[in-house]
Amino acid sequence: MRLLHWKPKPATAMKPIRLLPGLLAILPAAPAAPALMESADDPPAKLNVFRAESTLACGRYYFAERIYGRYEKYPDWLDGFLFFESSVSQSLSYRCLREGTVIALVPVNKNVNHARRMEALGFREAGRAPFLLFKAGAKKTDTSNGYAAYEKQLGVGEMISLPAWTILTGFDVPRAAPTGAGGVLYNGIQLPNVWPPKIDCETEKPPPLVPWLKDRPAVVPIDVGRQLFVDDFLIEKTTLVREFHHPEKYKGNPVLKPETEIEYSKVDRPPGQRPRITRRGATITTSGGMWWNPDKQLFELWYQAGWQTTAAYATSRDGVHWERPSLPLYPGTNQVLPKDKSLDLLSIVLDPFCADPNKKFKIFMTPQVDMVKTRWRARYFTSPDGIDWGEQRTGGIAGDCSTMFYNPFRKKWVYSLRWSYPADRPDGFRARAYWEDSDFERGMNWVPDQPVPWARADRLDRPDSRIGDTPQLYNLDAVAYESIMLGAFKILHGPRNDIAQQRNIPKFTGINFAYSRDGFHWHRPDRRLAIKYSYSAGAWDRGYLNPLGNICVVRGEKLWFYYTGFSGREAIAPGDDGDDLKRTDMHAGGATGAAILRRDGFASMNAGRKGGVLLTRPVRFSGTRLFVNAAGTLVAEVCDEAGKPVAPFTFDNCEPFSGDSTISAIRWKEGADLSAHAGKNLRFHFRLDAGGKLYAFWVSHDETGRSDGFLAGGGPGYTGLIDTVGLAALRPAAAREN
Repeated sequence: MRLLHWKPKPATAMKPIRLLPGLLAILPAAPAAPALMESADDPPAKLNVFRAESTLACGRYYFAERIYGRYEKYPDWLDGFLFFESSVSQSLSYRCLREGTVIALVPVNKNVNHARRMEALGFREAGRAPFLLFKAGAKKTDTSNGYAAYEKQLGVGEMISLPAWTILTGFDVPRAAPTGAGGVLYNGIQLPNVWPPKIDCETEKPPPLVPWLKDRPAVVPIDVGRQLFVDDFLIEKTTLVREFHHPEKYKGNPVLKPETEIEYSKVDRPPGQRPRITRRGATITTSGGMWWNPDKQLFELWYQAGWQTTAAYATSRDGVHWERPSLPLYPGTNQVLPKDKSLDLLSIVLDPFCADPNKKFKIFMTPQVDMVKTRWRARYFTSPDGIDWGEQRTGGIAGDCSTMFYNPFRKKWVYSLRWSYPADRPDGFRARAYWEDSDFERGMNWVPDQPVPWARADRLDRPDSRIGDTPQLYNLDAVAYESIMLGAFKILHGPRNDIAQQRNIPKFTGINFAYSRDGFHWHRPDRRLAIKYSYSAGAWDRGYLNPLGNICVVRGEKLWFYYTGFSGREAIAPGDDGDDLKRTDMHAGGATGAAILRRDGFASMNAGRKGGVLLTRPVRFSGTRLFVNAAGTLVAEVCDEAGKPVAPFTFDNCEPFSGDSTISAIRWKEGADLSAHAGKNLRFHFRLDAGGKLYAFWVSHDETGRSDGFLAGGGPGYTGLIDTVGLAALRPAAAREN
């Protein structure tokens, strides 16, 4: 679905004006301002939009009870107008919040003719030619479905009630505008004056240099989190060489595979015959969510049980061995969503900052693939515990594979929406659109013209020569990790849906890491897949890899990345009958596995055979102790803003670090306390011996080595999603490893 930023284009009125005595000319009058409107019914009517592109037409429905309007062509002058989805059986009411004009699209045909009723309501013809708004049948347009445009000027507080089959358009609605334009973030980055920024996603050219590298702040505050070397944001000069690292797949994969009845899709049989359980089982994250619960001392996982069937809940002490507790919704199962709430994709986010304990967990869900029946509307729930999800609510227009995440640095909910545009491909070209809001539920009800183009694959994403298709961005999930937003770009290498279905193989998607310091622009210096599809027939993760919504959790000195894989099924086993199986076996064999990376191990700055040095840009801190994540031998010194060493924190006085540790304090002969220099503009200078590697540094508030940074999904030994304990977290994690 294509989601763009546009403004309504009100109809232009015409009036005569006198230019010279005896001479009249016809020129357009200034367009009347659209009224600000809201639905006055309960529940309120849903907003939609007229948009010419066929990629959005799938989301354009005129009536709540019918699917008229899916692909029909309407008059060009309607393009870009918001409208309320109407009803074919009852009148709907609307309230004017700001004086202005509205347009009513009124049936005027042999079946229904509301012309006189509209005139009685004070509407007048808008001077537009009658038109056909929708098809009555699949192949032809029925002339009995003629419509005309009527308009009216409304005053503040005025109510109107429109008859069935009548559509209100040509208005604006109250909008929660994004905030933060021009503001300064926790790391010294200043946001642009236009927010969200304008991104050109129509080009295959790589995006320009991200703003925080193009125009770096003069001084970088480093009180939040470990400082990673995924880019040059913190580096003034260095002789070290950056190396990017990828997780290694866990040898015991998959760690969660289908075992129970709800984890296998059912194929319905005619009445009287027992439903057949197929081998299209699935225990897949498909974004989902995995969060450490310090009160229960357990990992909690929400996953898709069965292919596009339901969501389930599992727990684990170590992230490898999983239990499926019996839950109240359907005793004897671990199902958490009602049977009538099938899904395509879901995001489940723990909100540690939520003031309402009954809304501690949030679900964003796109319904099952048959979006026609669900009007392409996102669904959302809130819950106190992730078990009881209460009432489902309907949100804004969203294509399949849309997700959301929380950006705690800016205290914003971010909605990662499927966006596409025409390309030389039968199924279009996948990309992402962006919307944000500080309030989750308000943000879920975005106005259709609010999301903006955000991210896509480009020519630096190289095709897989075995497939040959141009890569596309299938999904974008993100989570706060230490001092950055860590992104997982799900890159599609192909093949097209029809080819995958014909061959009964999964589409080949892999996971590419991305990094953001402002929460919007993404830096992807390493375009290799960090977690690759296996490609080989018979492999559990042959293809269709999908990251966990919160991407990873912290287990001691390691990061564990959980991801979905599919085996597909090219051959139909003896005894399997029914075309329905053969059509859908591209999605057979869905399971969840893990991959492991060193803590902070996305990139290291490496010393060559002669060693090397790294000098940071000016930084400011309020802590007291310098810590590093490093391997090899190194020393450090503190310098003033001009680069002059500050005694006694010099290379000569530094007690060398030697070893391999993800958290180690740097000390000098006179001590390690830097509190006397807190609040000053300083630099850190590191010197590494041959073969040394520096992954991160930070200034902790105490000797624990706490970073006060974010922990993705958390992990054993931590009291929440922020590192407030440092070294103490290594002991419980080590105990679980053993």
